[in-house]
Amino acid sequence: MRIGFIGVGKMASAIITGLKTTEHELIISGSSLARSQEIAKQLHVDFAQSHEDLIEQADLVILGIKPQLFETVLAPLTFKQPVLSMAAGISLKCLAQLTNPDLPLIRLMPNINAQQLASSTAICANDKVPSDLLDVTKEICNSFGATFEIAEKDFDTFTALAGSSPAYIALFIEALAKAGVKNGFPKSLALNIVAQTVQATAQTILSGPDSPHDLIDKICSPGGTTIAGLMELERLGMTHATSSAIDKTIEKAKTL
Repeated sequence: MRIGFIGVGKMASAIITGLKTTEHELIISGSSLARSQEIAKQLHVDFAQSHEDLIEQADLVILGIKPQLFETVLAPLTFKQPVLSMAAGISLKCLAQLTNPDLPLIRLMPNINAQQLASSTAICANDKVPSDLLDVTKEICNSFGATFEIAEKDFDTFTALAGSSPAYIALFIEALAKAGVKNGFPKSLALNIVAQTVQATAQTILSGPDSPHDLIDKICSPGGTTIAGLMELERLGMTHATSSAIDKTIEKAKTL
């Protein structure tokens, strides 16, 4: 399959890096021909002379343009193939109005970890998408991470849990590292210790039988250091604050 990208920012570039491990042919069209040539050289892929030229060549088009540019960029174009969009806030209904309501349309929601080919990506599709195209979409998303097929009504929740949460997790890592500095560690050492521990803990939960609650129980010994710290986190409202942050993120997403 020949997959075309209209708009080639950081996220699209990360996806292309993942897709280069597959057998699909890739072609891009950026904001200008000069920009297309420049990015194509960097990514070692083909480029189209224009967006219209790309549509003529591609079997599948992935839109990597910013949401605020959708109307301007898409209005002159006539699509004839399935379209995938990874723009936040652009619903399938809106995408149909801007492209073609008779086409198979799919929304993607990757996160920043696509840059490490470790994205958590949500997908949903309109009723024109056949099962084989959905399988291809999952293959595309799996090339740069893990894929979750969810209902479109849940995209805002996914945005909070996967799209925004890397920032919250980074804040937690930063806070732990600062605590290490407070107690005598150099910042770089504290950060390495914490980041490695967070990564390994997540992997333990993903690969093992233990839930987070089970893991907490295993680490906490009666009257020990860990339970003392956990009780302090709960006293200060960590669980409530985290849940409230997710609620606020979802609330904001619904207004975009």
